[in-house]
Formats: sequence, C-alpha cells, structure tokens
Amino acid sequence: MRTLYTEGMNVINLRFCHSSQFLFLNLKVPFLVPSSQIGKLTLRNHIPSSISFKNRVISPIQASMASSTVTETETKPFSVLFVCLGNICRSPAAEGVFTDLVKKRGLDSNFKIDSCGTINYHEGNEADPRMRAASKRRGIQITSISRPLKPSDFIDFDLILAMDKQNREDILEAFNRWKFRQTLPEDAHKKVKLMCSYCKKHDETEVPDPYYGGPQGFEKVLDLLEDACESLLENILAENKHIQES
Repeated sequence: MRTLYTEGMNVINLRFCHSSQFLFLNLKVPFLVPSSQIGKLTLRNHIPSSISFKNRVISPIQASMASSTVTETETKPFSVLFVCLGNICRSPAAEGVFTDLVKKRGLDSNFKIDSCGTINYHEGNEADPRMRAASKRRGIQITSISRPLKPSDFIDFDLILAMDKQNREDILEAFNRWKFRQTLPEDAHKKVKLMCSYCKKHDETEVPDPYYGGPQGFEKVLDLLEDACESLLENILAENKHIQES
C-alpha cells in the first residue's frame, strides 16, 4: 500500500468494485492505493478547480448541482391556478378556456391548470350549468369540480389569477393568515395577479360575477376570459422559452 498526494483539483480514474468512477480530491489529501494499482493510476492535472457559471465562480460539483436544478425547472410543467369566489362560474370557465388554448398549441404536457374558490360553499359541485352551456357553445368543455383555496396552492402554482379585486384581497388575506402556520415562501403573494390585467381587447379591470345575471353575463365572462387567456399564454411562453422548445 502506498500513499499518494494530490495537488489542486486532480482527478483519479480508479476502478472501485464493479464500476469505474472519477474521484475529485482537493489540496494534498492523502489517498491510499494498493501497490498493484499504481501502474494503472491516471492523474490528470488539467481539470480546473473552479469554473464560471452565470457570472459566478463555482466548483465543478456545484456546477453539476446547478445544472440539475436548471434541468428540473425547465422540465416541470408551468402551473396556473384560476380563482373566483365559489369556483362554479368564472374560474372554472377560465380553466376551460386556458386549457383549450394550450391543447390547440399542443402544449398539454407543459402546463398544469386548475381552479378554485376563496370559499368552500360549493365544494364538490360541478360548475354552474349555465356556464357550462355557454362554454360548450364555443367548443370549450368545463369539467372541474369546485374546491376551496388551500395553503399548498401558494407552493404548487407558479401563477394565481384572481377574477376580481375582492378575490385578490381574499387570496392575499388567506396567504397572510396561513404563512405563520405553514411553510410558505415569503414572496408567494407575488404570484397573485388580476385576470383582466392580461386583457388586450377589453378595458374592464375585473371579470364580473354572472351568477345573478342573465345569459348575457356568462357570454361577457367568456369574452373577457378568451381575451385574457390568449395574452396570458403568450406572456408565459415569452418568459419561459423552454416550454415551446421541449
């Protein structure tokens, strides 16, 4: 048995049991090697002790970990959550409209799309039949089942879209209430946006609740959602180039 010392960041190519591995050794670390293996040992001193990664100097091992994180981020579906009050009219329709757009672009596997309500009054129910009928006339299927907003939504979704300003206030209030009891990211509230902030053809700032109105109310909701969802999808794709490339 002989002792070898390594200088800097050397790589020793040595067979361990059933596989051949590269072993990274730092700064004169003693390494015991059987005498029979000395002739088979290959030292390569040209491996750098650090490399540049996005303007940061990091070690090869850190670079490998960072690369894995980037890969994971780029393969994870982009998740969008639509939220209204009871999750039986506006947010299910938004989920249906956006899902339809994504499918037409062949991007199904790149997105996770869901909807919920700020209250649990309709939990377990299908969407309002008037909303489903209006959507169906436009070739859009609504299949969601009502559920309330939950703490994990602030972790699981990349974007949370409120149908009106009161919905947004209720979502943010829930976040502030939950963050002290749950492990929620401090900046998760930044994911919350108003649906109409993505509209390009309409001037409305909110998607009105059609529940107590007539048929025209449901048509208006769909007009706004189709406008906003088209812009929303283009915005997501522009900011996440890997979605179209995958």
